Amino acid sequence: MPCFILDSEMESFPLAVVSQIFRRLGAGTAAFLLAATSLAAPLQQWTTPFDGATPLQRGPDLHFSRQPRTGLVIDINPHDAHQHFIGVGAGLTDASAWLIAQRLSGQARTDLLRELFTAEQGLGLHLLRVTIGGSDFSQRQYSLDDTEGNVPDPTLAHYAEAPETLQVRDLLQSIHQLNPDLRIIASPWSAPAWMKSSHSLIGGYLLPEYHAAFADYLLRFAEGYAAAGVPLYALTIQNEPAYEARDYASMRFDAEDRARFIAKALGPRLAAQPHPPQLLEWDHNWSMPGSPLAVLAHPDAARYIAGIAWHCYGGLPPAQDWVQAVAPSKDVYITECSSGDWQREWPDTFRSMLGTVLIEGIRHGARGVLLWNLALDEHRGPHSGGCPTCRAVVTLDAQGHVERHAEYYALAHIGRFVQPNALVIGSTSNPSGIRSVAFLNPDGQTLTVVLQNMSDHALDFAVRVGAQSTALSLAAGAVTTLVGRP
Repeated sequence: MPCFILDSEMESFPLAVVSQIFRRLGAGTAAFLLAATSLAAPLQQWTTPFDGATPLQRGPDLHFSRQPRTGLVIDINPHDAHQHFIGVGAGLTDASAWLIAQRLSGQARTDLLRELFTAEQGLGLHLLRVTIGGSDFSQRQYSLDDTEGNVPDPTLAHYAEAPETLQVRDLLQSIHQLNPDLRIIASPWSAPAWMKSSHSLIGGYLLPEYHAAFADYLLRFAEGYAAAGVPLYALTIQNEPAYEARDYASMRFDAEDRARFIAKALGPRLAAQPHPPQLLEWDHNWSMPGSPLAVLAHPDAARYIAGIAWHCYGGLPPAQDWVQAVAPSKDVYITECSSGDWQREWPDTFRSMLGTVLIEGIRHGARGVLLWNLALDEHRGPHSGGCPTCRAVVTLDAQGHVERHAEYYALAHIGRFVQPNALVIGSTSNPSGIRSVAFLNPDGQTLTVVLQNMSDHALDFAVRVGAQSTALSLAAGAVTTLVGRP
Protein backbone atom coordinates (compact mmCIF):
# COMPACT_ATOMS: atom_id res chain seq x y z
CA MET A 1 0.00 0.00 0.00
CA PRO A 2 1.41 3.49 -0.79
CA CYS A 3 2.38 5.55 2.25
CA PHE A 4 1.16 9.13 2.73
CA ILE A 5 1.90 11.53 5.56
CA LEU A 6 -1.11 13.71 6.26
CA ASP A 7 -1.04 16.56 8.76
CA SER A 8 -2.67 19.91 9.38
CA GLU A 9 -1.30 21.23 6.10
CA MET A 10 -3.66 18.88 4.28
CA GLU A 11 -6.27 21.65 4.37
CA SER A 12 -4.24 23.42 1.68
CA PHE A 13 -4.35 20.44 -0.72
CA PRO A 14 -6.62 20.89 -3.75
CA LEU A 15 -9.83 18.98 -3.19
CA ALA A 16 -9.34 17.02 -6.41
CA VAL A 17 -5.94 15.74 -5.24
CA VAL A 18 -7.32 14.65 -1.86
CA SER A 19 -10.22 12.89 -3.58
CA GLN A 20 -7.80 10.96 -5.85
CA ILE A 21 -5.75 9.85 -2.85
CA PHE A 22 -8.81 8.65 -0.99
CA ARG A 23 -10.15 6.76 -4.02
CA ARG A 24 -6.83 4.93 -4.41
CA LEU A 25 -6.60 4.03 -0.73
CA GLY A 26 -10.15 2.83 -0.27
CA ALA A 27 -12.85 4.06 2.05
CA GLY A 28 -11.63 2.37 5.25
CA THR A 29 -8.06 3.62 5.07
CA ALA A 30 -9.24 7.05 3.97
CA ALA A 31 -11.57 7.37 6.97
CA PHE A 32 -8.74 6.37 9.30
CA LEU A 33 -6.37 8.92 7.81
CA LEU A 34 -9.02 11.64 7.89
CA ALA A 35 -9.60 11.00 11.59
CA ALA A 36 -5.87 11.10 12.23
CA THR A 37 -5.60 14.36 10.33
CA SER A 38 -8.36 15.93 12.43
CA LEU A 39 -6.65 14.84 15.64
CA ALA A 40 -3.30 16.24 14.47
CA ALA A 41 -4.68 19.72 13.72
CA PRO A 42 -2.79 22.31 15.82
CA LEU A 43 -4.51 24.32 18.51
CA GLN A 44 -3.22 27.88 18.89
CA GLN A 45 -2.60 29.11 22.42
CA TRP A 46 -2.45 32.78 23.49
CA THR A 47 -1.59 33.48 27.15
CA THR A 48 -1.42 36.45 29.54
CA PRO A 49 0.27 35.97 32.95
CA PHE A 50 -1.29 37.34 36.15
CA ASP A 51 1.14 40.30 36.26
CA GLY A 52 0.63 41.31 32.62
CA ALA A 53 4.37 41.21 31.92
CA THR A 54 3.94 39.49 28.53
CA PRO A 55 0.28 39.91 27.54
CA LEU A 56 -1.29 37.84 24.77
CA GLN A 57 1.84 35.89 23.91
CA ARG A 58 1.58 33.06 21.39
CA GLY A 59 2.59 29.83 23.09
CA PRO A 60 3.44 26.42 21.68
CA ASP A 61 0.70 24.86 19.58
CA LEU A 62 -1.26 22.09 21.26
CA HIS A 63 -2.66 18.95 19.64
CA PHE A 64 -5.75 16.90 20.33
CA SER A 65 -5.39 13.17 20.81
CA ARG A 66 -7.52 10.28 22.03
CA GLN A 67 -5.32 9.70 25.05
CA PRO A 68 -7.44 9.08 28.20
CA ARG A 69 -7.29 11.91 30.75
CA THR A 70 -7.50 11.82 34.53
CA GLY A 71 -7.54 14.62 37.05
CA LEU A 72 -8.97 18.04 36.22
CA VAL A 73 -10.76 18.08 32.87
CA ILE A 74 -12.63 20.96 31.23
CA ASP A 75 -15.26 19.41 28.96
CA ILE A 76 -16.43 21.35 25.90
CA ASN A 77 -19.76 20.34 24.39
CA PRO A 78 -20.44 21.86 20.92
CA HIS A 79 -23.92 20.30 20.97
CA ASP A 80 -24.90 22.28 24.09
CA ALA A 81 -25.87 25.48 22.29
CA HIS A 82 -26.61 28.73 24.12
CA GLN A 83 -26.83 32.33 22.89
CA HIS A 84 -25.27 33.83 19.78
CA PHE A 85 -22.55 36.28 20.82
CA ILE A 86 -22.23 39.53 18.88
CA GLY A 87 -19.03 40.86 20.41
CA VAL A 88 -17.18 42.96 22.96
CA GLY A 89 -16.74 46.70 23.06
CA ALA A 90 -16.55 49.92 25.08
CA GLY A 91 -18.06 53.36 25.46
CA LEU A 92 -17.21 55.95 22.82
CA THR A 93 -17.87 58.85 25.17
CA ASP A 94 -17.42 62.52 24.29
CA ALA A 95 -14.08 62.35 26.12
CA SER A 96 -12.90 59.34 24.12
CA ALA A 97 -13.91 60.82 20.76
CA TRP A 98 -12.31 64.19 21.56
CA LEU A 99 -9.01 62.59 22.56
CA ILE A 100 -8.83 60.35 19.49
CA ALA A 101 -9.62 63.31 17.22
CA GLN A 102 -7.35 65.85 18.94
CA ARG A 103 -4.34 63.91 20.15
CA LEU A 104 -3.66 61.66 17.17
CA SER A 105 -2.54 62.66 13.69
CA GLY A 106 -4.30 61.25 10.64
CA GLN A 107 -2.18 58.11 10.22
CA ALA A 108 -1.77 57.50 13.95
CA ARG A 109 -5.54 57.80 14.36
CA THR A 110 -6.17 55.36 11.52
CA ASP A 111 -3.63 52.92 12.97
CA LEU A 112 -5.27 52.99 16.42
CA LEU A 113 -8.77 52.57 15.03
CA ARG A 114 -7.61 49.65 12.89
CA GLU A 115 -6.02 48.08 15.97
CA LEU A 116 -9.14 48.56 18.08
CA PHE A 117 -11.78 47.55 15.57
CA THR A 118 -10.20 44.78 13.51
CA ALA A 119 -9.06 41.42 14.83
CA GLU A 120 -5.60 41.18 13.24
CA GLN A 121 -3.23 41.65 16.19
CA GLY A 122 -5.77 43.91 17.91
CA LEU A 123 -9.00 43.88 19.86
CA GLY A 124 -11.64 43.09 17.29
CA LEU A 125 -14.22 45.33 18.98
CA HIS A 126 -17.69 45.04 17.45
CA LEU A 127 -19.77 47.06 19.95
CA LEU A 128 -19.74 50.72 20.94
CA ARG A 129 -21.95 52.64 23.36
CA VAL A 130 -22.60 56.34 22.78
CA THR A 131 -24.36 58.93 24.90
CA ILE A 132 -27.46 60.90 23.89
CA GLY A 133 -26.38 64.33 25.10
CA GLY A 134 -23.71 64.78 27.74
CA SER A 135 -22.47 62.42 30.45
CA ASP A 136 -19.95 62.60 33.26
CA PHE A 137 -17.30 62.02 30.56
CA SER A 138 -18.16 65.16 28.62
CA GLN A 139 -16.41 68.49 29.04
CA ARG A 140 -19.74 70.21 29.74
CA GLN A 141 -23.28 69.31 30.72
CA TYR A 142 -25.72 69.56 27.83
CA SER A 143 -28.72 67.96 26.13
CA LEU A 144 -29.77 68.17 22.49
CA ASP A 145 -32.70 70.48 23.25
CA ASP A 146 -31.53 73.06 25.75
CA THR A 147 -33.70 76.18 25.90
CA GLU A 148 -33.02 79.55 27.51
CA GLY A 149 -34.67 79.65 30.90
CA ASN A 150 -35.84 76.03 30.45
CA VAL A 151 -38.79 77.16 28.35
CA PRO A 152 -40.78 74.03 27.38
CA ASP A 153 -40.27 72.89 23.78
CA PRO A 154 -42.62 69.92 23.30
CA THR A 155 -42.35 70.08 19.48
CA LEU A 156 -38.52 69.98 19.75
CA ALA A 157 -38.18 73.14 17.68
CA HIS A 158 -34.83 73.82 19.40
CA TYR A 159 -33.45 70.31 18.92
CA ALA A 160 -29.87 70.60 17.63
CA GLU A 161 -27.05 68.11 17.33
CA ALA A 162 -24.28 69.34 19.58
CA PRO A 163 -20.66 69.62 18.35
CA GLU A 164 -19.81 66.67 20.63
CA THR A 165 -22.50 64.54 18.98
CA LEU A 166 -21.18 65.37 15.53
CA GLN A 167 -17.61 64.58 16.55
CA VAL A 168 -18.62 61.18 17.90
CA ARG A 169 -20.65 60.44 14.80
CA ASP A 170 -17.87 61.48 12.43
CA LEU A 171 -15.52 59.10 14.21
CA LEU A 172 -18.11 56.33 14.04
CA GLN A 173 -18.28 56.75 10.27
CA SER A 174 -14.51 56.12 10.07
CA ILE A 175 -14.79 53.11 12.36
CA HIS A 176 -17.71 51.72 10.36
CA GLN A 177 -15.55 51.76 7.21
CA LEU A 178 -13.00 49.57 9.02
CA ASN A 179 -15.62 47.31 10.59
CA PRO A 180 -18.99 47.20 8.80
CA ASP A 181 -20.25 44.73 11.44
CA LEU A 182 -20.03 47.43 14.14
CA ARG A 183 -23.11 47.68 16.37
CA ILE A 184 -23.95 50.88 18.29
CA ILE A 185 -25.96 51.16 21.52
CA ALA A 186 -27.12 54.62 22.66
CA SER A 187 -28.14 55.79 26.15
CA PRO A 188 -29.23 59.18 27.55
CA TRP A 189 -27.94 60.40 30.91
CA SER A 190 -30.84 62.83 31.22
CA ALA A 191 -33.81 64.24 29.36
CA PRO A 192 -33.57 67.98 28.57
CA ALA A 193 -33.93 70.02 31.76
CA TRP A 194 -37.29 71.53 30.76
CA MET A 195 -38.82 68.03 30.74
CA LYS A 196 -37.81 67.30 34.35
CA SER A 197 -39.02 67.92 37.87
CA SER A 198 -35.64 69.43 38.84
CA HIS A 199 -35.51 71.83 35.85
CA SER A 200 -31.87 70.73 35.71
CA LEU A 201 -29.87 68.09 33.88
CA ILE A 202 -28.67 66.92 37.29
CA GLY A 203 -31.19 64.78 39.19
CA GLY A 204 -34.96 64.86 39.16
CA TYR A 205 -37.41 62.73 37.19
CA LEU A 206 -39.19 62.96 33.84
CA LEU A 207 -42.52 64.78 34.11
CA PRO A 208 -45.40 62.65 32.78
CA GLU A 209 -46.63 65.44 30.49
CA TYR A 210 -43.36 65.20 28.56
CA HIS A 211 -43.32 61.44 27.95
CA ALA A 212 -44.30 61.95 24.30
CA ALA A 213 -41.69 64.69 23.82
CA PHE A 214 -38.93 62.55 25.33
CA ALA A 215 -39.88 59.63 23.07
CA ASP A 216 -39.66 61.97 20.05
CA TYR A 217 -36.30 63.23 21.36
CA LEU A 218 -34.84 59.71 21.45
CA LEU A 219 -36.19 58.91 18.00
CA ARG A 220 -34.77 62.17 16.58
CA PHE A 221 -31.33 61.07 17.77
CA ALA A 222 -31.75 57.62 16.21
CA GLU A 223 -32.91 59.16 12.93
CA GLY A 224 -29.81 61.37 12.80
CA TYR A 225 -27.53 58.39 13.19
CA ALA A 226 -29.38 56.40 10.55
CA ALA A 227 -29.18 59.30 8.09
CA ALA A 228 -25.42 59.48 8.68
CA GLY A 229 -25.00 55.82 7.75
CA VAL A 230 -24.30 54.55 11.27
CA PRO A 231 -27.73 53.29 12.45
CA LEU A 232 -28.24 52.34 16.07
CA TYR A 233 -28.40 48.66 16.93
CA ALA A 234 -30.10 49.31 20.26
CA LEU A 235 -31.36 52.05 22.53
CA THR A 236 -31.91 52.36 26.27
CA ILE A 237 -34.19 55.00 27.76
CA GLN A 238 -31.98 56.03 30.69
CA ASN A 239 -28.51 55.31 32.01
CA GLU A 240 -28.68 54.04 35.59
CA PRO A 241 -32.32 55.01 36.24
CA ALA A 242 -32.13 54.19 39.96
CA TYR A 243 -29.34 56.70 40.63
CA GLU A 244 -29.37 60.50 40.89
CA ALA A 245 -25.86 61.94 40.65
CA ARG A 246 -24.94 65.14 42.44
CA ASP A 247 -22.54 66.64 39.89
CA TYR A 248 -23.39 65.34 36.42
CA ALA A 249 -26.39 64.63 34.22
CA SER A 250 -28.71 61.99 35.66
CA MET A 251 -32.42 61.25 35.96
CA ARG A 252 -34.40 58.97 38.20
CA PHE A 253 -36.78 56.80 36.19
CA ASP A 254 -38.63 54.30 38.39
CA ALA A 255 -39.98 50.99 37.07
CA GLU A 256 -43.64 52.02 36.97
CA ASP A 257 -42.81 55.18 35.05
CA ARG A 258 -40.49 53.34 32.64
CA ALA A 259 -43.21 50.79 31.91
CA ARG A 260 -45.76 53.52 31.23
CA PHE A 261 -43.31 55.47 29.05
CA ILE A 262 -42.43 52.39 26.98
CA ALA A 263 -46.02 51.15 26.65
CA LYS A 264 -47.67 54.45 25.79
CA ALA A 265 -45.00 56.70 24.27
CA LEU A 266 -41.79 55.14 22.98
CA GLY A 267 -42.86 51.59 22.15
CA PRO A 268 -45.61 52.45 19.64
CA ARG A 269 -43.36 55.05 17.99
CA LEU A 270 -40.54 52.53 17.59
CA ALA A 271 -42.92 49.92 16.20
CA ALA A 272 -44.05 52.40 13.53
CA GLN A 273 -40.47 52.84 12.24
CA PRO A 274 -39.32 50.76 9.24
CA HIS A 275 -35.96 49.82 10.79
CA PRO A 276 -36.02 50.77 14.48
CA PRO A 277 -33.23 50.08 16.96
CA GLN A 278 -33.89 47.39 19.53
CA LEU A 279 -35.11 48.62 22.91
CA LEU A 280 -33.12 47.50 25.95
CA GLU A 281 -34.54 47.92 29.45
CA TRP A 282 -32.78 48.75 32.73
CA ASP A 283 -29.14 49.74 31.94
CA HIS A 284 -28.15 49.45 35.59
CA ASN A 285 -26.68 47.11 38.19
CA TRP A 286 -26.97 43.36 38.74
CA SER A 287 -27.93 44.12 42.35
CA MET A 288 -31.48 45.25 41.48
CA PRO A 289 -33.07 42.62 39.20
CA GLY A 290 -36.48 43.40 40.67
CA SER A 291 -36.61 46.69 38.76
CA PRO A 292 -36.44 45.27 35.21
CA LEU A 293 -38.69 42.41 36.32
CA ALA A 294 -41.30 44.99 37.39
CA VAL A 295 -41.21 46.57 33.93
CA LEU A 296 -41.44 43.19 32.21
CA ALA A 297 -44.52 42.41 34.34
CA HIS A 298 -46.39 45.03 32.27
CA PRO A 299 -47.31 43.19 29.05
CA ASP A 300 -47.97 46.41 27.14
CA ALA A 301 -44.38 47.47 27.84
CA ALA A 302 -42.72 44.03 27.68
CA ARG A 303 -43.74 43.41 24.08
CA TYR A 304 -41.57 46.30 22.91
CA ILE A 305 -38.49 45.25 24.91
CA ALA A 306 -35.85 43.15 23.13
CA GLY A 307 -33.44 42.68 26.02
CA ILE A 308 -32.05 43.73 29.39
CA ALA A 309 -28.87 45.80 29.81
CA TRP A 310 -26.75 45.40 32.93
CA HIS A 311 -23.90 47.23 34.72
CA CYS A 312 -21.33 45.62 36.99
CA TYR A 313 -21.17 48.06 39.94
CA GLY A 314 -23.36 46.04 42.28
CA GLY A 315 -24.35 42.39 42.43
CA LEU A 316 -23.10 39.48 40.31
CA PRO A 317 -23.86 37.94 36.88
CA PRO A 318 -26.34 35.28 38.15
CA ALA A 319 -28.89 38.12 38.39
CA GLN A 320 -29.09 37.85 34.61
CA ASP A 321 -30.41 34.30 35.02
CA TRP A 322 -33.13 35.38 37.42
CA VAL A 323 -34.59 37.75 34.86
CA GLN A 324 -34.16 35.32 31.97
CA ALA A 325 -35.99 32.64 33.95
CA VAL A 326 -39.04 34.90 33.92
CA ALA A 327 -38.50 36.31 30.41
CA PRO A 328 -36.45 33.76 28.43
CA SER A 329 -37.12 35.50 25.10
CA LYS A 330 -35.31 38.67 26.18
CA ASP A 331 -31.65 39.05 25.27
CA VAL A 332 -28.94 39.94 27.77
CA TYR A 333 -26.21 42.58 27.41
CA ILE A 334 -23.64 44.06 29.76
CA THR A 335 -23.44 47.69 28.67
CA GLU A 336 -21.07 49.24 31.21
CA CYS A 337 -18.29 48.29 33.58
CA SER A 338 -15.35 50.43 34.65
CA SER A 339 -12.40 49.91 36.92
CA GLY A 340 -10.01 52.54 38.17
CA ASP A 341 -7.28 53.57 40.55
CA TRP A 342 -9.14 52.10 43.53
CA GLN A 343 -8.01 48.67 42.28
CA ARG A 344 -4.62 47.29 41.25
CA GLU A 345 -4.56 47.02 37.48
CA TRP A 346 -2.58 43.76 37.53
CA PRO A 347 -3.75 41.31 38.66
CA ASP A 348 -6.97 42.64 40.24
CA THR A 349 -8.60 44.49 37.34
CA PHE A 350 -7.52 41.91 34.79
CA ARG A 351 -8.80 39.10 36.99
CA SER A 352 -12.23 40.67 37.62
CA MET A 353 -12.81 42.05 34.13
CA LEU A 354 -11.90 38.81 32.41
CA GLY A 355 -13.28 36.39 34.97
CA THR A 356 -16.38 38.03 36.44
CA VAL A 357 -17.55 40.45 33.76
CA LEU A 358 -16.57 38.63 30.56
CA ILE A 359 -16.42 34.91 31.33
CA GLU A 360 -19.17 34.78 33.95
CA GLY A 361 -21.24 37.46 32.23
CA ILE A 362 -21.25 35.45 29.01
CA ARG A 363 -21.83 32.16 30.83
CA HIS A 364 -24.94 33.77 32.31
CA GLY A 365 -26.37 34.70 28.94
CA ALA A 366 -24.75 37.95 27.76
CA ARG A 367 -24.81 38.37 23.97
CA GLY A 368 -22.43 41.32 24.18
CA VAL A 369 -20.19 42.94 26.79
CA LEU A 370 -19.07 46.58 26.85
CA LEU A 371 -16.65 48.22 29.24
CA TRP A 372 -16.88 51.95 29.90
CA ASN A 373 -14.56 54.57 28.38
CA LEU A 374 -12.68 53.49 25.28
CA ALA A 375 -10.01 56.17 25.79
CA LEU A 376 -9.10 58.71 28.48
CA ASP A 377 -6.12 60.98 29.05
CA GLU A 378 -3.30 60.58 31.56
CA HIS A 379 -5.41 62.42 34.18
CA ARG A 380 -8.37 60.01 33.82
CA GLY A 381 -10.36 62.62 31.90
CA PRO A 382 -11.56 64.87 30.50
CA HIS A 383 -14.74 64.69 32.51
CA SER A 384 -17.36 66.94 34.08
CA GLY A 385 -18.22 65.58 37.50
CA GLY A 386 -18.46 61.88 38.18
CA CYS A 387 -15.48 59.57 38.51
CA PRO A 388 -12.03 61.21 38.70
CA THR A 389 -10.14 57.91 38.95
CA CYS A 390 -11.80 55.69 36.30
CA ARG A 391 -9.48 53.95 33.89
CA ALA A 392 -10.16 53.42 30.18
CA VAL A 393 -9.29 50.65 27.76
CA VAL A 394 -6.42 52.83 26.50
CA THR A 395 -4.81 56.05 27.69
CA LEU A 396 -3.85 58.78 25.19
CA ASP A 397 -1.38 61.22 26.74
CA ALA A 398 -0.57 64.77 25.63
CA GLN A 399 2.13 63.51 23.24
CA GLY A 400 -0.27 61.06 21.58
CA HIS A 401 1.31 57.96 23.12
CA VAL A 402 -1.03 55.00 23.55
CA GLU A 403 -0.98 52.98 26.78
CA ARG A 404 -2.92 49.71 26.69
CA HIS A 405 -4.41 48.65 30.01
CA ALA A 406 -5.54 45.39 31.59
CA GLU A 407 -9.02 46.10 30.21
CA TYR A 408 -7.56 46.06 26.69
CA TYR A 409 -6.11 42.59 27.12
CA ALA A 410 -9.20 41.24 28.87
CA LEU A 411 -11.27 42.28 25.85
CA ALA A 412 -8.65 41.04 23.39
CA HIS A 413 -8.70 37.50 24.80
CA ILE A 414 -12.22 37.27 23.38
CA GLY A 415 -12.57 39.99 20.76
CA ARG A 416 -9.54 38.99 18.70
CA PHE A 417 -10.60 35.36 18.36
CA VAL A 418 -14.41 35.21 18.51
CA GLN A 419 -16.27 36.24 15.39
CA PRO A 420 -19.64 38.09 15.50
CA ASN A 421 -22.59 35.71 15.89
CA ALA A 422 -20.43 32.91 17.26
CA LEU A 423 -22.40 30.38 19.28
CA VAL A 424 -21.70 30.13 23.01
CA ILE A 425 -21.46 26.42 23.78
CA GLY A 426 -21.32 24.33 26.93
CA SER A 427 -18.14 24.07 29.00
CA THR A 428 -17.41 22.98 32.54
CA SER A 429 -16.15 25.77 34.77
CA ASN A 430 -15.06 26.16 38.38
CA PRO A 431 -15.03 29.71 39.81
CA SER A 432 -12.32 28.76 42.32
CA GLY A 433 -10.27 26.67 39.86
CA ILE A 434 -10.41 26.94 36.07
CA ARG A 435 -13.07 29.29 34.75
CA SER A 436 -14.01 28.77 31.13
CA VAL A 437 -16.22 29.99 28.35
CA ALA A 438 -16.35 28.41 24.89
CA PHE A 439 -17.52 29.54 21.47
CA LEU A 440 -18.09 27.94 18.10
CA ASN A 441 -17.43 30.46 15.36
CA PRO A 442 -19.98 30.88 12.54
CA ASP A 443 -18.03 28.53 10.26
CA GLY A 444 -19.28 25.76 12.55
CA GLN A 445 -15.78 24.33 12.96
CA THR A 446 -13.44 26.80 14.67
CA LEU A 447 -13.55 26.49 18.44
CA THR A 448 -12.44 29.25 20.84
CA VAL A 449 -12.01 28.45 24.53
CA VAL A 450 -11.02 31.09 27.11
CA LEU A 451 -9.59 29.66 30.34
CA GLN A 452 -8.61 31.47 33.54
CA ASN A 453 -6.80 29.98 36.52
CA MET A 454 -8.55 31.47 39.55
CA SER A 455 -6.40 29.61 42.10
CA ASP A 456 -3.18 30.78 43.78
CA HIS A 457 -1.06 28.00 42.26
CA ALA A 458 -0.38 26.49 38.85
CA LEU A 459 -2.89 23.92 37.60
CA ASP A 460 -2.40 21.03 35.20
CA PHE A 461 -5.57 20.04 33.41
CA ALA A 462 -7.01 18.86 30.11
CA VAL A 463 -9.49 20.33 27.66
CA ARG A 464 -11.69 17.63 26.16
CA VAL A 465 -14.06 17.73 23.19
CA GLY A 466 -15.84 14.40 22.86
CA ALA A 467 -13.17 11.70 22.73
CA GLN A 468 -10.40 14.17 21.87
CA SER A 469 -8.40 16.08 24.45
CA THR A 470 -5.25 18.09 25.00
CA ALA A 471 -3.22 18.66 28.15
CA LEU A 472 -1.94 22.01 29.33
CA SER A 473 -0.71 23.87 32.40
CA LEU A 474 -1.74 27.34 33.49
CA ALA A 475 0.12 29.44 36.07
CA ALA A 476 -1.72 31.04 38.97
CA GLY A 477 -3.93 33.90 37.77
CA ALA A 478 -3.03 33.37 34.12
CA VAL A 479 -5.44 33.37 31.19
CA THR A 480 -5.17 31.52 27.91
CA THR A 481 -7.27 31.48 24.78
CA LEU A 482 -7.24 28.33 22.64
CA VAL A 483 -8.26 28.48 18.99
CA GLY A 484 -8.50 25.52 16.65
CA ARG A 485 -10.55 22.83 14.97
CA PRO A 486 -10.76 19.65 17.03
